[in-house]
Amino acid sequence: MSTPPTADQDKTSIQVIERMVSLLDALALQPDPVSLKELAATTGLHPSTAHRILNDLVIKRLVDRSDHGTYRLGMRLLELGNVVKSRLNVRDAALDLMRELHRKTDQAVSLSVRQNDEIIYVERAFSERSGMQVVRAVGGHAPLHLTSTGKLFLSVDESKAVQAYARRTGLSGHNHNSITTLDKLEAELDRVRTLGYARDNEELELGVRCMAAGIHDDSGKLIAGLSISAPADRLQDAWLDDLIATAHQISIALGYNGHPSGKSRQ
Repeated sequence: MSTPPTADQDKTSIQVIERMVSLLDALALQPDPVSLKELAATTGLHPSTAHRILNDLVIKRLVDRSDHGTYRLGMRLLELGNVVKSRLNVRDAALDLMRELHRKTDQAVSLSVRQNDEIIYVERAFSERSGMQVVRAVGGHAPLHLTSTGKLFLSVDESKAVQAYARRTGLSGHNHNSITTLDKLEAELDRVRTLGYARDNEELELGVRCMAAGIHDDSGKLIAGLSISAPADRLQDAWLDDLIATAHQISIALGYNGHPSGKSRQ
């Protein structure tokens, strides 16, 4: 049985967090990379303490360190900030329209965003009174190449980025339907680009099929996917038009002024 942390340990943990935040705040105030000496002076931390915390932040990609020993905020903060921005804005714009789509299809509707090599489910619309539904838990995650929304995000990546994704993940599969080779993935992504929407044909979970349409922001960037998940024998192509139209309505609410992405129901 693990021993509960003592009051002194709790105090030490809080102190480390406070020091970490003070270093991040100090970096945020400077437009150019900052030396360890400057950061120690700004935060009032001993240089050895600041150096130790900065090393941990560099490992976590929250801070970047140059060859000259200067520091600046890391790209991980931008990634996290984009995820938060997407969740807040898209959820507000999407929820009522998701509920309307659920009423039309009687199936669960999910909203997902990309976080690194996975999608994260950030909202859902379903009814406990309805029949059998496939309901994804908010906060759940899944690999990009095994999900309809994940394929949407991969389809807008350059070829080199897709290849890098394949190397990082190994394209591991969940069952015999999963796409596990780069050739098959690239062919699937070509299909997504042609059609303007994506499918998951029991690739993540046997007995479950999904289809997804993209949601774009005011700059035209793909920031989320709207998907319908259903038992494999219940998913209907007739829902595609409503799915694409709903995703487009959400995009318009976010300032997008382009055309709906779906082109064909093949």
